[in-house]
Amino acid sequence: MALPMIEIDNVSKEYRLGAIGGTTLNAEIQTKIAKLRGKEDPNSKIGARQHEKNERFLALDGVSFSVQPGEAVGIIGHNGAGKSTLLKLISRVTAPSGGEIRLRGRVASMLEVGTGFHPELTGRENVYLNGAILGMTKAEIDRKFDEIVEFAEMKQFIDTPVKRYSSGMYVKLAFSVAAHLDSEIMIMDEVLAVGDAKFQSKCLNKMNDAAHNSGKTILYVSHNMGTIQRLCDRCVVLDHGKVIFDGSVDEAIGIYLSHGGGEGNSVDLSAFERNQWVNKTVIMQQMTIVGKENCVFLQDSEIVFDLYWKTSHNADIHDLVLRCTFYHQSGVVASFTTIGLGDSGPDEDHFDRIRISLDGMLPGNYYMTFDMNEVYSDGSDVWNDSCEQVTTISIDKSQKEDSALHNDYSHMLPWRHYAYGSVRLKSEIVSESKEIEA
Repeated sequence: MALPMIEIDNVSKEYRLGAIGGTTLNAEIQTKIAKLRGKEDPNSKIGARQHEKNERFLALDGVSFSVQPGEAVGIIGHNGAGKSTLLKLISRVTAPSGGEIRLRGRVASMLEVGTGFHPELTGRENVYLNGAILGMTKAEIDRKFDEIVEFAEMKQFIDTPVKRYSSGMYVKLAFSVAAHLDSEIMIMDEVLAVGDAKFQSKCLNKMNDAAHNSGKTILYVSHNMGTIQRLCDRCVVLDHGKVIFDGSVDEAIGIYLSHGGGEGNSVDLSAFERNQWVNKTVIMQQMTIVGKENCVFLQDSEIVFDLYWKTSHNADIHDLVLRCTFYHQSGVVASFTTIGLGDSGPDEDHFDRIRISLDGMLPGNYYMTFDMNEVYSDGSDVWNDSCEQVTTISIDKSQKEDSALHNDYSHMLPWRHYAYGSVRLKSEIVSESKEIEA
């Protein structure tokens, strides 16, 4: 049996809280004398909390797991769980306080895409600079230069200083350089958190090909459960610096969500990037799940959420509806469309409470996408607003002993991932649309 490409053996990382040391010997002496006299440190910042010298924080505490050749492993957990710290240790950005990390192969780290780019240099010059920082030789970069530029779709702008690039152009070129590094191990931290949907899909396909066709070993950190499901063969869940689960992706996501690690019961939709084809006469502001502390639901239960939205200054909306689509890793599996949300004029704030029965959906993890459409009398519609991957929910088996769903799934609709809305959810949807008074 082949040796693991990555072995993490009882690794811990400890940090001191607060500032470390003074700027001069004189400042250190002043701080020491003030402490012995029980007085305030004269060199401390006004209003800052003073940490004791021996106050420590364990970012990682006894983490152990291994990754086999050609395996794609996801690492998930809430903010502060230790994910990025772990990747920095594996990438040798910093050293562990205890334990050992063994790597067998060349490592490509994409912890912060674009690190090393210089704004005054052109795209061409930055490809060579960034490639060198990542460990590529000039001969390698020469050989792959055209492929890097083609993947980034930057041929027209490659000789323009990157300070004139948009943030999307910058990220495309930076990712392309890192993705074309010849390495046996790829380490990625939220590299798909930026860029448009088309670019994200292209990057994900590139990583999928690297993992499943090129035999590369991948460690991938993300809060996007859709990309975790699509890319990873296995998943490790971290919680307060410890491994609490190491196994199948679906089980890992379920545990992550049950620990309150999902996007949360309230999601700020105003910050989502919109697709170019929506006319933005309606803007969804916030979605809040009602009556749940986590995002785990039983099969025969329902999901209730409040949707806050507003109209633009030039809006004249008639027969507006909300369409929610549930996606599984295999594709679209369920959808629903509300009854009409009514008419709206310009600059109005609204809120709707939507209630959906989940009866008919198999256990698993799903992410939801919202579309708000204005439906015309001839049956056509227009996309007023759209938010992709709003939140991730986990559906678990019913716990009712007398439920027909408990052990028997034979009565459910066929699982046709290629059919739009393979499961059409029940239409008993309570719409409580009302204008919010100022």
